[in-house]
Amino acid sequence: MDHRREELEKKRAKLAELRRQREERKRTVMQPREQQSSASSRIDSQDINDLVNSLVGDRARSPSSQLSTASGTPGLSREASGVGRDRSISSATSIGTQIGSPVPRAATPGSSGAAGAVAVAGSGGSSVAAAPRALPEFKTTEMTIFDFPPKEKIVYNKEVQTAESVDAADTGLLTEEEIGRRVKEIRDKDEKIRAAKEEERVRREAEAKAKESETKRLTDDQRVRILESGDFASFVGQKSRIMERAIDEDYDFMVDYTLASAKDAEDGGGEKLELKLAFHDDKVSRNRSVMDLAWSGRFPELVAAAYNRNPMAPNDPDGIVAIWNTHLRERPEFVFYAPSDVLRVSFSEFNPNIIVGGAYSGQILLWDTRSKAHPVLKTPLTANGHTHPVYSLKVVGSTNAHQLISASTDGLVCSWQLDMLAQPQEVIELAHPAHLRTDEVSVTCADFADNETAAFIVGTAEGVAYQVNRYDRAGSKAGLNGFDAYRAHTAPINSLNFHPPSSSDFSDLFLTTSSDWTMRLWRARPAAKPASTVPSDISPLHSFDAFEDYVYDARWSPVHPSVFASVDGTGRLSLWNLNQDLELPVQTAASGRSLNKLAWDRPGRQIAAGGVDGTVYIYDVGDLSTPRADDHSRFAHVVGELSK
Repeated sequence: MDHRREELEKKRAKLAELRRQREERKRTVMQPREQQSSASSRIDSQDINDLVNSLVGDRARSPSSQLSTASGTPGLSREASGVGRDRSISSATSIGTQIGSPVPRAATPGSSGAAGAVAVAGSGGSSVAAAPRALPEFKTTEMTIFDFPPKEKIVYNKEVQTAESVDAADTGLLTEEEIGRRVKEIRDKDEKIRAAKEEERVRREAEAKAKESETKRLTDDQRVRILESGDFASFVGQKSRIMERAIDEDYDFMVDYTLASAKDAEDGGGEKLELKLAFHDDKVSRNRSVMDLAWSGRFPELVAAAYNRNPMAPNDPDGIVAIWNTHLRERPEFVFYAPSDVLRVSFSEFNPNIIVGGAYSGQILLWDTRSKAHPVLKTPLTANGHTHPVYSLKVVGSTNAHQLISASTDGLVCSWQLDMLAQPQEVIELAHPAHLRTDEVSVTCADFADNETAAFIVGTAEGVAYQVNRYDRAGSKAGLNGFDAYRAHTAPINSLNFHPPSSSDFSDLFLTTSSDWTMRLWRARPAAKPASTVPSDISPLHSFDAFEDYVYDARWSPVHPSVFASVDGTGRLSLWNLNQDLELPVQTAASGRSLNKLAWDRPGRQIAAGGVDGTVYIYDVGDLSTPRADDHSRFAHVVGELSK
């Protein structure tokens, strides 16, 4: 309590000091104003005295004063002057003029004569009468002076924050126990509020989780609508394909690299023809046969397979083209439909999204992977195009100027623009006058040599191959050259394939396969050479007779100059290397069912083979098709020996 009393005494002393300072500031502000007021009062009194002196001066210049001056009594003049001054002051006072009131100066009345009489008492008791004069008019003016004190600036500090009327000790102070009790109550209240909020939050989270865990059951109608919607089927198909590609990785993640021996590493890259994949889907290829195969030039994992009709399902589409992915084993990546059996299929060399097919009905069909399953373009069923099965398709030209060349068993070769299939750009009718019953030439296969777009070789159903010119040349006309015949087969030619481009010039070599159980190697006559004027037969360079059934297809390796593959009716895939053996294949693989077609991928590491059971087999060639440094020269020597 003593400490509290000392603090109060200090505060009272501080307040007294503040009051004293405020009074001093007030006196400091008011003092200049009082001095100014007294000065103005003195100035007004001086003005009044000047006015009275002016009046007395006029009276002194009156005739009586002049008379006194003339009589030579100066003392009288001074007395009179003094009396006049006193009376003038008394008169001014009697008028009621207040000191401090402004009085205007009056004009000198001497010019207008005397207006009244003034008695002046002399020393001898004589009086002098003055002429009466007009008195000046005075006005009374009141003036009030207001004193506005300056605005007081109040400054607070940490020490002085109490009222001025604090005279006694504060009797309402709280004790430490009371303060502690109140603080505890506040803390308890806050804790209860916080606990209530936490319970509310936990309850809401539990309700939200319960709502999420509740299974929303669809009605039967809603379930049917979702399952039958095209968007749902497209979404499920696309996402499931992505998942299958990711899962279907042929990689042994359990391999122990510390235990692997050098022998195991050598066996991994051996020269062996090995089955890698087999594509089959009952919805697509059941009771159908593979009619043609083609690899994509842009995407090396995609291979297209053409299928004929399913005789056991008359309501299904007659023709199907399935795009298989080597990373998707269970089902195809795309499925396209056709109104007729698809006999030939090919990826466009200049647009990877375009797929071209030739149908049994004679139509040319065009599909787009960005569109639906049905053809986006197709040729009409009219006499302007083909009316018989199309067995040959080839896209030739450059990126900015390319055409589709098709050949059919109706004896016509047509040239098409891929963006306009309403009618062909040009039509070449193949006719041979030496035929017994008809002039028509039934084309079963055709192919162009490398860097050649004006002439090509066709294989026919009679077992003979002919050269065809698209345009007139020196010494030869457009159409079939019937004088130069590649005659050796005794049954229809099933396939014809020119040697791919390589470092050495083997582009004039081509292979043919036939139903006579043989395969032939030919050297084509130069297209620029004038045609013969008399019929002549061109003999093959070599015949391969090691077959036990129809030979359906043969294709050169795209990287090795002396390697090619063939398939036959026994279901055997044979790999040949002419640098090693001219009579027997170096590797074979049997599928058990007849194989109709084969195709090499662009790197030359895999072969796709299709059979009558609708299965597409993918074989890994390994190092068998990898050329060595001397393979080109060795093959050139082999060809030279065969040409003798």
